[in-house]
Order: sequence, then structure tokens, then C-alpha cells
Amino acid sequence: MWAGTSLCRLRDDVNAGTVEIVEVSPRDGLQDEPVILSTEAKVALVERALDAGVRRVEAVSFVRADRVPTMADAEEVMAGITRRPDSRLAGLVLNERGVERAVAAGVDDVNVVVLVTETFSRRNQGMGVDEALAMWSRVARAAHDAGVGASVTLAAAFGCPYQGVVDPLRVREMAMRAAEAGPMEIALADTIGCAVPPEVDALVRTVGRDTGLPIRVHLHNSRNAGYANAVAAVGAGAAALDASIGGIGGCPFAPGATGNIATEDVVHLLDRMEIVTGVRLDALIEASCWLAAVLGRPLPGQVARSGPFPAAGGPG
Repeated sequence: MWAGTSLCRLRDDVNAGTVEIVEVSPRDGLQDEPVILSTEAKVALVERALDAGVRRVEAVSFVRADRVPTMADAEEVMAGITRRPDSRLAGLVLNERGVERAVAAGVDDVNVVVLVTETFSRRNQGMGVDEALAMWSRVARAAHDAGVGASVTLAAAFGCPYQGVVDPLRVREMAMRAAEAGPMEIALADTIGCAVPPEVDALVRTVGRDTGLPIRVHLHNSRNAGYANAVAAVGAGAAALDASIGGIGGCPFAPGATGNIATEDVVHLLDRMEIVTGVRLDALIEASCWLAAVLGRPLPGQVARSGPFPAAGGPG
């Protein structure tokens, strides 16, 4: 059903479209890496993304250093970045104290993650869904008072490692509640990489229509559907896609997680579909190769290995 009429609609929707790429490798990508990069390397990763034309980067996370040691130098990273006048740097926060740190460090936006299932929320954040939504509201108020943007990510929006398939009506209801706090956007996250394109298409359209807010989509590629889901999200009207240079990252609660969608891979895909991202693929490939050398391992992304098509200097 979806593969018939919806593909025709998708072709119409994405032609001559634009989508914003939000780079998340400095935070979501590095957060679970066994290698802790130096502050200088983290700054270099952010700046490579900015140099490639990415205008929004989730650069840091303001969390307890004893819980997430890879993010312990958030203030130092922010201080080291050479800012671009047309760019925005975001930081993940969990509470009002996180907002205070983020504002003092000079972020443009804060992001809060709210898990949509009770079991996942309690195991990951130590609080129930209602408590998490209340915390989001307080964070949003503090961010607004400080003059910075605030966005909320509804995580495990398509499936939970503990409770299985998530009812899209539950996600819609949570999105409506989250929208009351005035976010700049709502992000829908496929945290364990279980979504398929029809689910992404339907949820992006529903949440976008019913909240009236821009939708950002965060996709993991654990089951190799991330890029198909990215196309579905864009066709459904998503304003932004999260992506990670090299495809690094993934959820530590998802067995067999293989990473986020790679920024260079999704930009190559969108470029070929004539969807404007404003991001330079050659610079992303260079950044991915650099990051692989820094981390000392091959990365999940493919385009940095295969090269773009058509290849530069190849047959015309």
C-alpha cells in the first residue's frame, strides 16, 4: 500500500525541497565511544562540521562527569570553538542546572530528551514519563527566560527495547503535551533503529500537523533502514535530520546498535535527489576520514569509503 501511492506522493514532496542537517557526532556520536577524545579533537570535530556548511551542531552535553565522562569538558569545548555568525551550537541538558551551565557556556539552544515509554524512562533517566515531561517544561521555561532556544526529543518514538512497538497515538499525545512548553521544534527519535518508512512517514505528518511545529528526525541505522527512513521523513515534511559524521554513535540500551545515519551518506543521498542541504559533501568525507584516524577504527559510514557518485574526474 505505502509502496504504491505513497511513493508517488513522496516523489512530489521531495522534489525541489530543502532540509536542514543537524550534526550530532560531537555529542550523541562521541558519548558512548570507548575512546575519550581530547578537548582539542572535539573542538576540531565541531569546526569541521561548521566548515562543511552545517549550520547547527549538537556540540556538547551538560551532564554529570561521573555518569558520562566523555562529556566532562563541555565548557572547555564550547570555549574553544570559533563561532560562525550564521551557526547555532546546541547542548543536551537534563535539568535546570544543566540549563544554567549551558547558558553560561554560550549555547544557542538546549535540547531535552524525553523517553516515551515508562520502562525505558525509568531505566535511562530514573523518572517516569510524567516527571520527564514536567522537567522538560521547567527546562524550557528556564531556557526561554535566558533567551536561548529549547527543543525536545521524544526518544524511542517508534519502538522500545523493553516494551516493544510504541503506539503512535501515545507519541502524538506526548508531543501535544510537550508542545505546551513552546519548543522551537519537536524531534522524533528512532532510538533503537527499529522504524520502517511507513511509520516514519505517518508519525512525522501527524505530529507536525497536530502540533503546528517543525519536526526534526533522529535516526539510528541499527537495522540498515536509517536512510530509507530519512527519505520518508523528508517526504513527510520533516524540517531537519540529525546525522553523525562517520555514522558514529548509537543507543547503549539497544542490543547490536551500529550507529547513527552518517552525515556524508545522507547528504550524498539527498544531493542525488536534488534536495538542498547547503552542506559540502567533500568536506564531510574529509572529516569522516579524519575522525576514523582519530578514533583508530573504521567507521560505519559508506560514502567516505566508496566515494561519491559520479566520481570526480570520472566518465561524463
